[in-house]
Amino acid sequence: MKLAILLSTVGAACAFSPSTSRTTHTSLSMSEAVPETDEPVEVVPVVAPINGWVPDASLPCYGLPGAIAPVGFFDPLGFTKDMELLGVKRFREAEIMHGRVAMMASVGYIVGESTPTIAYGMDVHHTIANNQIPEIPGTVLFPFFLAINVAEALRASIGWVEPGLGPVWTLRENYYPGDIKFDPLGFKPTDGKEFATMQSKELSHGRLAMLAAAGMCVQEQINGKGILENLGF
Repeated sequence: MKLAILLSTVGAACAFSPSTSRTTHTSLSMSEAVPETDEPVEVVPVVAPINGWVPDASLPCYGLPGAIAPVGFFDPLGFTKDMELLGVKRFREAEIMHGRVAMMASVGYIVGESTPTIAYGMDVHHTIANNQIPEIPGTVLFPFFLAINVAEALRASIGWVEPGLGPVWTLRENYYPGDIKFDPLGFKPTDGKEFATMQSKELSHGRLAMLAAAGMCVQEQINGKGILENLGF
């Protein structure tokens, strides 16, 4: 009887003792699931590069090209201070497009006033550029303005979010400001740094052209003479 009670007590105690084999198996599984390694982990950027540019909030204008020596980053009125990425991209889109128009306008002022034309013949000292549009027949102006509208519609479809699919006046996230995929001569570099250099050059010429076109317009309004005529040519 005493022997039976002793055996029952030992059996009950064994029932509450920890299982050695189960603990060993668990430790092995944990060691296999979390291997120790000293290899560096590659950091993947949150935003995919666009023409080699990755937005960086710690840089002026998120690192877009255009901060050119000797002035560097120039924003005395703080237009881009604390501005979100989409707003900065929209400002850059406006700057580069106005710069391109101004470069064509600067050439157009001189060529339109100082070379033989269909409307004015061989007389190179004809109407100044500021007054030429009212004198051009509507049959000539209509296809001209129609071409402008078509070009703007194509640009909008490439870079801007469609109305109703997002906030108004919003550029696409994968769109680089000014890159409308028009490069018939293949000048666009494939390297990111070279592209940034070319973009900086275009911005410099565009900024100068905007000042030049505005200066030409004001000069003609002052004395009513063409640009080259005013210089004595």
